Amino acid sequence: MEVDYLFQVDDNIVYPMHGVGIIKAIEEKEISGEKQQYYVIKMLIGNMQVMIPAGKILSSNIRPVTDISALKHIINIFHHGESDRLLPWKQRYKVNTDKIKTGKIQECTEVVRDLMRMKKEKVLNTSEKKMLDNAHKFLISELGLIKGITENQIKSFC
Repeated sequence: MEVDYLFQVDDNIVYPMHGVGIIKAIEEKEISGEKQQYYVIKMLIGNMQVMIPAGKILSSNIRPVTDISALKHIINIFHHGESDRLLPWKQRYKVNTDKIKTGKIQECTEVVRDLMRMKKEKVLNTSEKKMLDNAHKFLISELGLIKGITENQIKSFC
């Protein structure tokens, strides 16, 4: 039986809350008596491997790595976008977590931008420091996989 897969082996992907990875295999596994096709993904951050059922790939928000054509927009968001600085930290934390969970590079860029701006004004609490560190790693790791991006363009996010 021929199956049409959303991703192929060796595709670079972004997995929300985990960062970038590479599809290493598509395998059939039997778990709890049920056979399913699974994507085997090697995550580049944390050097872990995850398996996601092919039927759940869309609901997991996994997406291809952004291409170079979107980079100008991403850089513009990072340098010129507006930050909402009036939210209480708990609400801001939830908003930022929700943005990262979408898996969209634009949303992750906004989180990094806003927390970096805030860090320049005051000390971030432990939760926001960790969130900034993780979101920054996710962003930089994806930028590193975009074909045609220069080292200087990546450094503009540091």
